[in-house]
Amino acid sequence: MKKLFFLLSFLLVVFILTSCTLRPKNEGSADALVSHIDSTVKPGDDFFLYANGKWFKQNPIPANEQSNGLWQLIQDTINAQVRNICESCSGVKDNLKGSAKQKIGDFFFTGMDSISLNKKGISDLQADLDRIGRIRNTAEIVKEAAYIHLVAGSPMFGFGVGQDDRISNKNAVFFAQGGLSLPDRNYYFDKDARTVMIREKFIAYVTNIFMIMGMDKPDAQKSAGKLMKLETALAKVSRKREELRDPLKNYNKLAFKQFDASLPNLNWPIFIEGVGLRNVDTVIVGQPEFLKAVDGYLKSFPLDDWKNYLKFHLISGLARYMDDKSYNESFSFYNTVLRGVKEPKPRWKRVVAETDGLLGELIGQVYVDEYLPKGTKEKLLEIGNAIKVVYAERIKNLDWMSEVTKKKALEKLSTVIMKVGYPDKWKDLSSMLVDRSSYVQNVMNASKWHMGYMISKYGKPVDRTEWNMEPQTYNAYYNPSNNEIVVPGCNIIVPGYERKLADDALLYSIIGGSTFGHEITHGFDDQGCKYDDKGNLNNWWTPEDSIRFYAKTKMIVKQFNDYIAVDGDHCRPDTRPTIFSGVCTGLDDQ
Repeated sequence: MKKLFFLLSFLLVVFILTSCTLRPKNEGSADALVSHIDSTVKPGDDFFLYANGKWFKQNPIPANEQSNGLWQLIQDTINAQVRNICESCSGVKDNLKGSAKQKIGDFFFTGMDSISLNKKGISDLQADLDRIGRIRNTAEIVKEAAYIHLVAGSPMFGFGVGQDDRISNKNAVFFAQGGLSLPDRNYYFDKDARTVMIREKFIAYVTNIFMIMGMDKPDAQKSAGKLMKLETALAKVSRKREELRDPLKNYNKLAFKQFDASLPNLNWPIFIEGVGLRNVDTVIVGQPEFLKAVDGYLKSFPLDDWKNYLKFHLISGLARYMDDKSYNESFSFYNTVLRGVKEPKPRWKRVVAETDGLLGELIGQVYVDEYLPKGTKEKLLEIGNAIKVVYAERIKNLDWMSEVTKKKALEKLSTVIMKVGYPDKWKDLSSMLVDRSSYVQNVMNASKWHMGYMISKYGKPVDRTEWNMEPQTYNAYYNPSNNEIVVPGCNIIVPGYERKLADDALLYSIIGGSTFGHEITHGFDDQGCKYDDKGNLNNWWTPEDSIRFYAKTKMIVKQFNDYIAVDGDHCRPDTRPTIFSGVCTGLDDQ
């Protein structure tokens, strides 16, 4: 996604950031590009810092952010706009019950009410914790896992409903590896100093969460050690990142009866019923060996260990929506330790982000009317089509791709669907319950709605008009099962041109290659080649093309592996693999 690539575009962008306020040269204005040059850096050593170093010195990364640059400036603009929507809705207590403004306002109000949140602590979840504490057998473990999947996270394994990779017009049930609290299996095994430190800090974090639940410190420490042992066992049987990139190897369709019979301890009928599914006939399993191991762990690990595991995933998954103590514990580990963010964002920024994340479809409707420039859809479509023309020429000139594959590539490119701006049809959130009584309960209700919406797709034809982002989401994605790219409307924003379109030179430089070109490329890379123009899992590269492609990419892999990020540590892509291959996601999206 584009936020991962802001460094690549920054050289062009520094001009844009200042061009809105520059005076004509005859008034003595400085050249924007020259004004950001750091002459203390040799361009041959680091051209990026040479060209932009002075800007970064003048604009240090804020303590509550991971980065700074154009993308952050635009995100701040969007956040301010969404904040205005949230605050205006929250300020009216008698909005029509069930209306978009009532839900937005009440959700935002409960998130901003820190006094009530700190008085409550974790009391809103006490009934759930007590119920987990009364678990008597593995069937009840599975039942509670289903509940947590609905409201808080993904314990034990990954689960979802989405497009069947081989039958792209059909929705299927997916199961995959998951259930880890750290971003990746490597965090449980790597022996470098930073990873060892992260594991130690994680055990301390789990200990503190157990103490918040009411355990004394010795019991909390003991329970944290046992949880780490359980999650390490899950990590051990998890496939590595590179193994998860191949959709062919991570597609295993089974009849539900066969699936259920092969994993007797996981009691799939109970899980299926718990999440609200009915009449499941087949499932697609990503990593069968993982689920086989979990089935065994249900018996080999003590019941109390599983109960504490579920309690932790419930509290940890919802810690951001409770009192300051719970929030700070979660922030300290997941943001400071893992991501280097020194301090939390102001409460309003956090609550705006959560309101937008869970009620984004409602906010989007207001955002389109009040903030998007007129002509956004048309301009984005124009840019996308122009990039497709250039992309076709690039395909024709590839030296590693055979003529027969080039023909298929051009056919696929010609059928790429572009969804831009905002959807023509909005989702119906009328059944989502939101009021002013409890922030965490509002979050759980919203999560239930989203899970219910996803689950309701099973047994129905795929709706190819559906969007998985809102118009105010500053990102974009490619979905191989639909052979589509989706570019939300806010990508049109340029600092200094809010609510109006900038000229083409600026728009093409920001969202031409780095957004449209980047997302289109997902349809033609080592994963996109495995999906045909209809969105079905069907490799259209010849074996010889693959050999030539991987010979070239090995050079990039070596280059990346040789980079030192900080303190002797090599670069590491810090991504959580999703159970669907459709949308590229990562920690930066959460």
